[in-house]
Amino acid sequence: MYKGQNLLQTLKNIDTSINFAVNNLVGSNPNALPQINIRGNSSLPTTLQEYNENVRNDANTPLIIMDGFEISLSRLMDYNDEEIQSINILKDAAATAIYGSRGSNGVIVIVTKQPEIGRLRINAEVGMDFEVPDLNSYNLLNAAEKLELERVLGLYNNTASPNNDVWYKEAYYKRLRDVLSGVDTDWLSKPLRTGVGTHYNLRLEGGSEEFRWSATAAYKKVEGAMKGSSRKNFNGSITLMYNVKNLIFKNYTSYGINRGQESKYGSFSTYVQQQPYNAPYTSDGELVRYFDGFHKMSAKVQNPLYDATLNSFDKNGYNTLTNNFSIEWNPLDGLTMRGQLGISGTDNTSDIFLPAEHSTFTEDDYYESDEGFLRRGRYTYGTGTSYNYTGNLTLSYNKTFRDIHQLYVGVDYSLAESNSTSYQIIAEGFTNADINFLASARQYEKDGSPTGSKSKTRRFGLTGNVNYILDNRYYVDLSFRMDGSSTFGSEKKYAPFWSTGIGWNLHNEAFIKDHFQLANILRLKASYGQTGTQQGSSTGSTTTYKYLTDNKYMNWTGAVLQGWGNPYLTWQKTDEFNVGLEFGLLNGRIKGELDVYTKKTSNLLSYMDIPYSMGFSSYLSNVGEVKNRGWEAALSGYLIRDPHRRINWMVGAQLVYNKNYISKLSEAIKQQTEERVKQDVEIDNLLYEGRPQNAIYAVRSLGIDPSTGKEVFLDKDGNQTDTWSPSDKVFLGSRDPKFRGNANTMFMWKGFTVNMSVGFYWGGQVYNSTLIDRVEVPLSTLQYQNVDARVYYDRWKNPGDVVSFKAFDNTKTRATSRFVMDDNVFEIQSIGLQYRWDSEWLKKHTSVTSITFGMNMSDILHLSTVKMERGTNYPYARNIQGSVKFLF
Repeated sequence: MYKGQNLLQTLKNIDTSINFAVNNLVGSNPNALPQINIRGNSSLPTTLQEYNENVRNDANTPLIIMDGFEISLSRLMDYNDEEIQSINILKDAAATAIYGSRGSNGVIVIVTKQPEIGRLRINAEVGMDFEVPDLNSYNLLNAAEKLELERVLGLYNNTASPNNDVWYKEAYYKRLRDVLSGVDTDWLSKPLRTGVGTHYNLRLEGGSEEFRWSATAAYKKVEGAMKGSSRKNFNGSITLMYNVKNLIFKNYTSYGINRGQESKYGSFSTYVQQQPYNAPYTSDGELVRYFDGFHKMSAKVQNPLYDATLNSFDKNGYNTLTNNFSIEWNPLDGLTMRGQLGISGTDNTSDIFLPAEHSTFTEDDYYESDEGFLRRGRYTYGTGTSYNYTGNLTLSYNKTFRDIHQLYVGVDYSLAESNSTSYQIIAEGFTNADINFLASARQYEKDGSPTGSKSKTRRFGLTGNVNYILDNRYYVDLSFRMDGSSTFGSEKKYAPFWSTGIGWNLHNEAFIKDHFQLANILRLKASYGQTGTQQGSSTGSTTTYKYLTDNKYMNWTGAVLQGWGNPYLTWQKTDEFNVGLEFGLLNGRIKGELDVYTKKTSNLLSYMDIPYSMGFSSYLSNVGEVKNRGWEAALSGYLIRDPHRRINWMVGAQLVYNKNYISKLSEAIKQQTEERVKQDVEIDNLLYEGRPQNAIYAVRSLGIDPSTGKEVFLDKDGNQTDTWSPSDKVFLGSRDPKFRGNANTMFMWKGFTVNMSVGFYWGGQVYNSTLIDRVEVPLSTLQYQNVDARVYYDRWKNPGDVVSFKAFDNTKTRATSRFVMDDNVFEIQSIGLQYRWDSEWLKKHTSVTSITFGMNMSDILHLSTVKMERGTNYPYARNIQGSVKFLF
């Protein structure tokens, strides 16, 4: 239930403690991998340039464990959610410390369905998925409104050169004639569709107490809202379990195939900009390649639909094979020995081809030169392989003494190795658009050559943990882990991690049992510990060289230093304190939980400046520090719980608060920040101590002067000025919301089930780029693109106008506090309806045990206090799924 487009979206609908960063660019692109974190960002970019170039930062991604083995975020997104038995989110140090150097970002633990004992059972499902574009955030002018706006603003009057005024009049009357004849192009619809996909699931299982087995196959095809975009997944697995005496053998083998395709229509924003009075096709139905410029002497503009007709493609995919084997031995009562061995291999490819006729080449003057003409057409090919080997041995002992002392002791030893190789080739010069074979290229890209990387990393961990419970009232957890990794400096390859936790089961105390009988669960808990992360270290600990294969000396291949290695580079470490309360009332009718936490992550990776005389400007070191503090609350309960009439009605809600701020930065980052502030850049990602990582910095504004229609600014000292200066930027808020939450309800009556989930967040800010891109545009831009309807009503026109937007002119609008707004959002995330038909008539007259009909809708409604365009490169879409499941 609460299903989304994929398993990650389903997680978002269920648990608000996982924070999905809002990415307004990619919208509902089925091939976009989200960035997620648990309890705030704990890592920083190593350089400010990396931050401002929007380089993907995976350093905050939580560890994902499936049946005891680590998997990637993309693998989780593509996994078949019908095969999931349970998902647990581990957050505090007591829960994550056993993962040592991998646990500081939190851990998502997934348990898949195990084979059931009995006769052969067959589960089959067939379904359809729809992606319906959501364009409610767009409010553009139609053809008549846009043409009239241009006329009223005098864009068709050339008073500076009356002799050329006829060009403007001809252009106006031609467009007026077209508009009066019915031309009003809905450009937003041209690259879009209602995507219709399918999904199929099959599961077979059975066996006896001694031997159980299951086999699964699943195929899912998502057809995105933009034409030509899709994501296809196949997952197959076989699970074998064999019990003999006190031994349990289990082997799990899976194979996954993924193929992703991006739309040939390019960025959705290109179609938002198109003039509605331009018809994309002639009256004979032929595609128009070029539209007239603003007047006949202006440069022509290419129809964006032309690129979509070319033989271009942007596709990627991977194949992955995994085999996990485990053996468990119980030689004595309470004593368990377990061994696990996992092997996985992944092959991935990416292919991007642009033919010579693509606008990338026809609109660039370089490709008009003799050299550039022969470089038209480009093929970018990437390929890579990775192999991962993991193994661990666990010894545990669990015993109860004198009925009141419960003791658990465990020791675990683990080893892992990862090998990866990748290559990329960019070739140019494809003279024939129908020939897109890489080997047909004329040459490599200009000043380029094939590139690649090869790496091998190893790690080991030794973990010990002890759990003691006294009379089922008091408990204590102690964990210690020593990790070693080849990714860190020779002097810091090993690091200890630890945690301690205590708890008090108040519901088992006599004074609670006697005086507060409504409480069946009442537990206080606290934990403190230190965990770490290995992500982001890369090659910073190793001095690297580059071979000069194109510059030899007497047939000897030379090498040059490529980067200094830091032998003292070590893990980022997170110290986390958590205190919480759990309660259950009325025999489980009401349940709740409250956790308060603080996190301090130190030893953050950052580049340190060194004198250029050393041959390099910087090296990687552990210098930064980030803090998060907040709380999480959850409450759920039954409004109706009537097993006799088979009626249940459950409701639940979660609310999360987190405050993130940077407590320490390297001198290099501080210097980069000061230099960046001076650059003539609109909106910067800047890093300051004491401020949030995702902060917004811009120049303060006093609004629009009613007498002149011009904007009035405040400098950094609070003085009024008419001049915008980048050095006057100040902190205006954080993009991260202070509060995030969800609420859900589920009603079940006999075979019917209805559920709904809503989400909300508030307390953060957002920079509304729509106001600059579509509303407060200069006249020169308005000549060539469509605009938001607010241009008509909310811009300054006459002295005395009190409005939000300045007068029409050709000056560029700069980023100011006018466009920084409070971002408060409410969403209907999911609505589901299901009916299970399992009557005796069905079982008697067919071989079917039950048939389940289901429908689920997600991303249904989005309400925000900020009116801005959503999904600028790829639009958002409502997801609708329908399915029928058979159990034989």
